[in-house]
Amino acid sequence: MPLEKQFGVFKILAPLGAGGMGEVYRAHDTRLGREVAIKVLPKEFAADADRLRRFEQEAKTLATLNHPNIMTVFAVGQHEGAPYLVSELLEGQTLRDALKNGPLTPRKAIEYALQVAQGLAAAHGKSVIHRDLKPENLFVTQEGRVKILDFGLAKLKESPKSQIPNPKSIDADAPTVVASVANESTEPGRVMGTPGYMAPEQVRGAATDQRTDIFAFGAVLYEMLAGQRAFKRGTSVETMHAILTEEPPDLSESNSNLPPALNRILQRCLEKKPERRFQTASDLAFALENLSGSTSATARALSGKATARWLSSERLAWATAVLLLTLIALVVVSRRREPPVAQPQLRLSIAPPAESHIDDFVLSPDGRYLAFTTLTSNKRLLMIRTLASDETRVVPEVEDALEPFWSPDSRYVGFYEGLIAGAAHAQGRTQCAQRMIRFHGFNALVAVAHVVETMPNVFFRMSRWWRNWRFSRSS
Repeated sequence: MPLEKQFGVFKILAPLGAGGMGEVYRAHDTRLGREVAIKVLPKEFAADADRLRRFEQEAKTLATLNHPNIMTVFAVGQHEGAPYLVSELLEGQTLRDALKNGPLTPRKAIEYALQVAQGLAAAHGKSVIHRDLKPENLFVTQEGRVKILDFGLAKLKESPKSQIPNPKSIDADAPTVVASVANESTEPGRVMGTPGYMAPEQVRGAATDQRTDIFAFGAVLYEMLAGQRAFKRGTSVETMHAILTEEPPDLSESNSNLPPALNRILQRCLEKKPERRFQTASDLAFALENLSGSTSATARALSGKATARWLSSERLAWATAVLLLTLIALVVVSRRREPPVAQPQLRLSIAPPAESHIDDFVLSPDGRYLAFTTLTSNKRLLMIRTLASDETRVVPEVEDALEPFWSPDSRYVGFYEGLIAGAAHAQGRTQCAQRMIRFHGFNALVAVAHVVETMPNVFFRMSRWWRNWRFSRSS
């Protein structure tokens, strides 16, 4: 069809596709100022009674349906002998194109399947059976909404009260079509539907009802999860034979991420006997909706696991900080409330021996003794004062004591005598450095550490001694 052709108030802009049911174009509605899709049955097909009847049937069927998951029809008409149908323009891709990138995740498959089931439930509620549900007839918009297309093979049920016909009856009024395995399009032939998606009753030419769409729904869901058809064989005959006699591979064996509940829904949809499938699309949608809620919650929990761990750690850190601050505040408040305790003051006087003065002194760790050295004209004595009394003792056999220091248990006082480290008991006994390691509570490690700490002073005293010695020799 040439572009810029006018169909009443609709101006053709560009071709969108073509199939057994006609050609589809993008068009502009000059009256309402919107873009639409126009399906046109070419003139050469208008003389085909079967095609014309199916085209008119699709228009009438879609006109009775109004649901977010079913393509909306705006108008029908005829121009120069060519019937046309005006519908909403959908931006996105068919499910077939979406599956070219591989299978969908269970979460995404459930999301799409739920929308398809809800659309089918709306159609079945109007006594409309699709009978040709397949990925090519499902359109996914850019917003993620799924639309059911192409009701060319749809039929109206005779009566809402007889939704489940006699399985032995023959659907004589239904047009007979067969799908080409090569292009998977619906073409005229002997069997109504598309091989790979037909229910067993369709393959046999038996009566069809809403459960026929549920089987096709199962085949589509299987393909969404597996990335390949449930019944794919080399020829149409082999495919239809597999539908009648074989079971598709169990996806739970190859997909460990498949929820068991979803696998049970899938297997129930693909039951050979209609009475063992879901009896209505509403029941199917209800099952998927429940599964969608639990799966979404699980997905959210899994996707937020690291975040939850981080939040838990953060909450723990904050709780710990608050607890510590609370404890600190309590301690500060309690201390402020306690009356100040008067610290005892110790005043004492030390009288050094005649003609001497105190050089170094150090208090014992337990506060009971004071060790100090007194410097006379030719001696540096080590003395220990008991603070509980006025008793002062001179450590015997020590005449050049330097830098006294206490053991941690206050039992011994260490000192230097010339260049040799020594130790004295608090009670006055003197030991040489070589025997310190046997003292209780005052080991060699303490002595060595103190020696290292005071090493610069030792070197200073050695240099002073060397200088004095040289001076005395030169004299």
